[in-house]
Amino acid sequence: MNSTQEDISNLKLAKFSSRLLAYVIDDVLITLVILLIFWDHIMQGGEDIGASLEILNNYLFPIIVLKVAYHTFFVWYYGATLGKIVAKIRVIDYNNFGKVSFSRSLLRAIGRIVSEMFFYLGFIFAFFDKGKQTFHGKIAKTLVVNA
Repeated sequence: MNSTQEDISNLKLAKFSSRLLAYVIDDVLITLVILLIFWDHIMQGGEDIGASLEILNNYLFPIIVLKVAYHTFFVWYYGATLGKIVAKIRVIDYNNFGKVSFSRSLLRAIGRIVSEMFFYLGFIFAFFDKGKQTFHGKIAKTLVVNA
């Protein structure tokens, strides 16, 4: 076992319940922002849910950009999204256990979108990893720990 693995075992990694709480809070916040931004367009579909979803699909790229921007900024600047702040957890760099760089925050946010697009399979990685890293955590070399 190398020294990084030994150091990880000494960290207080975030529990699944805290991570789930943070995920739900972040997803609700992003959904509310999307609804506020695209409300007029969504309402063009009237009461037909299918038409409203089709209108939202036309704005898929801006929605993805919004999600990536949210996660990138908050993880880079604060070390945690709003959901993680409420759940009292944060994201740290795997190599030095310090602040996550902008490029790694961006890579993590993009990897998170990829995980979501493929049936959230990237999140399952955390159940089988000693550092509880998800796919996006692995590619960005980050860990989620108690704040």
